[in-house]
Amino acid sequence: MKKIVIIGAGAMGSAFAVPCIENKNDVTIVGTHLENELIDNINSNNKIHPALNTQLSTEIKFEKFEKLQTILEQDLDIIVCGVSSVGIKWFVDQISKNYKNTISIVLLTKGLSILDSELSTLSDKIKNLLKKEGHSEVNISAIKGPCLAAGLANKMRTGTVIANNNIEESQSLKEIISTNYYSTEISEDITGVELSGAIKNIYSMLIGASEGLSNSEAPKEIQSKYFLNTAASLIHRSISEMVEFVSYYGGKPETVYGLAGLGDLYVSAIGGRNSLMGKYLGEGYLYNEAKEKFMKNITVEGAQLALEIGPKILQDLNPKHFPLMFSMLKTICENKKLEIIW
Repeated sequence: MKKIVIIGAGAMGSAFAVPCIENKNDVTIVGTHLENELIDNINSNNKIHPALNTQLSTEIKFEKFEKLQTILEQDLDIIVCGVSSVGIKWFVDQISKNYKNTISIVLLTKGLSILDSELSTLSDKIKNLLKKEGHSEVNISAIKGPCLAAGLANKMRTGTVIANNNIEESQSLKEIISTNYYSTEISEDITGVELSGAIKNIYSMLIGASEGLSNSEAPKEIQSKYFLNTAASLIHRSISEMVEFVSYYGGKPETVYGLAGLGDLYVSAIGGRNSLMGKYLGEGYLYNEAKEKFMKNITVEGAQLALEIGPKILQDLNPKHFPLMFSMLKTICENKKLEIIW
């Protein structure tokens, strides 16, 4: 039995606790300073998580942020990062005082960042920030793949990939968290896994736009019936660009064809917030207009990522090699109408 603390009480962190507790681990979920009301809601409502609309095991402990430092002082085996990408520095600030290299950090968060004017994976960002706090050795793994939180919480068959530069660490985590419904593959290509898991959100917006991009002169009812030819073309071209992008930044191209790339792109493209935003962009709305009118209080991860890394990508990469990505980045970052050069 391992002692696991998950920081962040959102949908994915809470769903991840389900296979962990089923494997007889000691699991505590600690909310951020913004989640006290959520923690009270869960604890007073029979462990029903409102975002998952699912009752979780009573063996999972939910604690408020005020208890975090006390919990981190315990003899922990695994610390799980379940906060959003904008909260990575906050996460490091919380764990740095009590972190030891015997503790495995597990990163659920998907995203990329700009660190010292260079594109950085979130695992590298965490390592860099912890090293600035005096931690020369950091053991971190990333778990990525086509995993919708509510599906995992309800024990739907799910496949993900665990990546660590040390493949033995990936194998160790696999044994700790895998169940008959939560299947895990292992990889030492943590860079490729993180890059794939992040940029698929940008491409899922493009595929979501396929209905509006299918034939601008056709009536809406014709577009909605016959847009799948366009969607298939965009999926093919998206994967090709993802392979080149991941290779350019040091990942393995074959990783893109696995769960963190192609698998996750499929889940995101057939539904979800990124695909929905793409639908509006494909209909001709500008990003700022669509966000304000239809998705004002909804987080769109692909758009957040575009705003974070877009200026750097537009500066560094050759637009001839990434026409789809450049189209979407300009659409989001410069608030331009989405146009594809076919």
